[in-house]
Amino acid sequence: MSEGEQQVRRDLAGLYRLVAHFGWDDLIFTHISARVPGTQDQFLINPYGYLFEEITASSLVRVGLDGEKADNSPHDVNPAGFTIHSAVHMARHDAQFVIHMHGGAGLGVACQEAGLLPLSQFALLVHGRLAYHDYEGIALDHAERERLVADLGDRDMMLLRNHGTLALGRSAAEAFLNVYWLEKACEAQLLAQSGNAALRLPDVDASRPTRASEATLNKRLWPALQRLLERNYPDYAD
Repeated sequence: MSEGEQQVRRDLAGLYRLVAHFGWDDLIFTHISARVPGTQDQFLINPYGYLFEEITASSLVRVGLDGEKADNSPHDVNPAGFTIHSAVHMARHDAQFVIHMHGGAGLGVACQEAGLLPLSQFALLVHGRLAYHDYEGIALDHAERERLVADLGDRDMMLLRNHGTLALGRSAAEAFLNVYWLEKACEAQLLAQSGNAALRLPDVDASRPTRASEATLNKRLWPALQRLLERNYPDYAD
């Protein structure tokens, strides 16, 4: 195993623990994946049947875009997880990490006809970068992959209607921040709507996509998240 793959495994295992830490996991369901460095046709994903809080770097399963395991892992892969993540990795070579969640706030807004409204600062960070994909049932039909990536286009966040959220990143830090912003934006919307009062939209230009600089992510955000992991979940990198 290359040093590059070892690092990606550690980062991916860290993402699983972070999603569990923030309460966005869904038992053994949903998934996070990462492209294997140096390949265009293999990615790492969680072993089916493990809680996110149990995932370690060595337990991740390497699979090809044909669905076959590319290592000697004894674990299986969630078929729905393979459908969604293989679709994104096939079409978006800039997506090194892909996070799919059934988080409460994200799912709540994904069930609303209007989708995400430009209500909060978090929503403005997401606005212009968010795609939508209509619900087609549990993602077991590989034919859905073409429609999913067509809806995704060049965006790096998506609301899966009646289903959940999807976020992409060129790094683990970027993928995490994208899904964090999206979940916080959805949470703010639901809280604002629960007040049963007229909603005020910010009087600002919400048309320009915004993304944190790679330097900020690598020098400030990801090291801070790694310190959280090392304090609370020191076995994640095993």
